[in-house]
Amino acid sequence: MVNIKDVAKNANLSVATVSRYLNKNGYVSKKSSERIEQAIRELDYKPSSIARSLSKKQSNIIGLIVPDIKNPYFPELARAVEDMAWSYGYTVVLCNSDEQTEKELLYIERLSQTYVAGLIVTTSLMDPSVYMSINTPIVALDRIIDVAIPTVATDNRKGAKLGTKYLLTNGAENLLCIRGPQGLKTADDRLTGFLEATDEQGLDPIVVTTSFDFKDAAKVIEQTLMLHPQVDGIFASSDTLAIAALHIAHKLEKRVPEELQIVGFDGIALGEMVSPALTTVGQDLYKMGAAAATMLIEQIEGKEIKQTVLNLDAQLIVRGTTRKEAAK
Repeated sequence: MVNIKDVAKNANLSVATVSRYLNKNGYVSKKSSERIEQAIRELDYKPSSIARSLSKKQSNIIGLIVPDIKNPYFPELARAVEDMAWSYGYTVVLCNSDEQTEKELLYIERLSQTYVAGLIVTTSLMDPSVYMSINTPIVALDRIIDVAIPTVATDNRKGAKLGTKYLLTNGAENLLCIRGPQGLKTADDRLTGFLEATDEQGLDPIVVTTSFDFKDAAKVIEQTLMLHPQVDGIFASSDTLAIAALHIAHKLEKRVPEELQIVGFDGIALGEMVSPALTTVGQDLYKMGAAAATMLIEQIEGKEIKQTVLNLDAQLIVRGTTRKEAAK
């Protein structure tokens, strides 16, 4: 296997000169550069990315930590991050924390030890001080960690209020909010938006807490709808929860949207594939992921970050789980 010493010997230069050229660290004359390039071509030399990362204390690898890869929301974010990173010459390593603090911390430690160029984190299980102490460029995606950490997110409160008001204007009166995990800021903000909309109408809605897991949510939703059969409108804090609600509605033989209207939150592709197709508060997932990758790469390359906090508006996407006559 050809190594740097072989290149140096072929070019009749020192190993140090070849190393400076390969790592773009220090002066190498034009003549020497041409000799090195010729030697590389003749020997078909492939630089070791591991060796280069050790010498430079940095690689071209970006770590992306997600809380649950089974949730279809996160693969869509990951695709956008990977596309943008690839266009800049970076490779993305995906890590699934399973919403476990210990696992997330281990990933952060391992990635930092391997000289990862930067981290994009879509989790927020630990104290903000832990993330801020990481000696690696970092961007928070979807979940806000701290004002000091560059962030790309959606205005969840505003989006939830938009979706809830649409249910109300569609004639729904007995609302149920499937709020997601308590203490998770995205879920908390969406609950706030929901309650703002119902409070304005003087309503007393039902609110239930569940994880974002489809099966867990389905159990909670079934129990709630059997206990409160008068519910005629559901706002769910994620599309996964909304699809679980649709599944249970079919099971209980509730007609959607005639008897029960459902609005989700996220805008994942799966929402278009269920029947009826899901009305949802859609986030621009591709724009979010691409923006987070760009923001991180600007940090890595020492450029001035144009915008340290990007808070995007969500858009209502009207489909089949709400009454068509109200879509204007």
